[in-house]
Amino acid sequence: MPPSRRLPPLQALKTFEAAARHQSFRLAAAELGVTPTAVSHQIRLLEETLGLPLFERRVRQVVTTPAGDRLFPVLRDGFDAMAAAVAALRPPAPRRAVTLTALGLFTAKRLIPALGRFRARFPDHELRLHASDDVVELGTGIADLAVRYGRGPFPGLVAETLITDRFGVVASPRLGLRSPEDLEKVPLLRVDWRRQERVPDWRAWAGAAGRLEPAGTAVLTFTDDAHAIQAAIAGHGALIASLTLVADDLAAGLLTAPFGPELPGDGYHLLIPEAERSAPDVIAVRDWLREIAAGSAA
Repeated sequence: MPPSRRLPPLQALKTFEAAARHQSFRLAAAELGVTPTAVSHQIRLLEETLGLPLFERRVRQVVTTPAGDRLFPVLRDGFDAMAAAVAALRPPAPRRAVTLTALGLFTAKRLIPALGRFRARFPDHELRLHASDDVVELGTGIADLAVRYGRGPFPGLVAETLITDRFGVVASPRLGLRSPEDLEKVPLLRVDWRRQERVPDWRAWAGAAGRLEPAGTAVLTFTDDAHAIQAAIAGHGALIASLTLVADDLAAGLLTAPFGPELPGDGYHLLIPEAERSAPDVIAVRDWLREIAAGSAA
């Protein structure tokens, strides 16, 4: 049988580790929730047990002795290892909600309409949506996972492409567009994109169609793509829009895509920190997003 371990009192060792880490009895006391006098007592007990000084007491300062310098890293690493082992045994604490960040228009057009499906399928999981056109860094406490538009790469994150976007001409059916020539008779809607992704415009569409860029009867410019889509629904003109994001408006007959060509866009990607990929609530959101993507591709 292995010999019995002859160790000083555990509380004295724990107190020494805190005091050596802070190089202060006062800060160690604050961490441990005791008085500086209690810390001093525990250190004195340990020094008497070992038969040598561990701290050099100076005016308003304590400094570890060579013996203290030898003991400190061993205790620090040992306590760290014990804390890690205990944490690994505990089941993860349930998260109150998983937060998904995504572009504002994607949130409004694809996520919010599908919230009922999420609640019905995953009643035990709470989802919080964070709509922002600014990139939110994951792991900072703002969001747990993200849907981002672009090409990547996305270093340090698990990336899954959900949807590859397509763009085309859309307009209210009230405008009666039948052919590209009809674009000369209606206003053209443009978006002054703040973001720098590759977003097709009228010039790109005309190039793909092998035509001159249409002149239209007027040009209305918006700084927000949601406003431009609403203007198109209201019949104020024709727009080059994401067919992914106006899919419900097309299905409802609020918009029509009267003719081609369609232009390729970039992808919407689900991004998950590696450490979160197996969390049950993250898996639930991932499965829900896959269902949304499958419906968008249908």
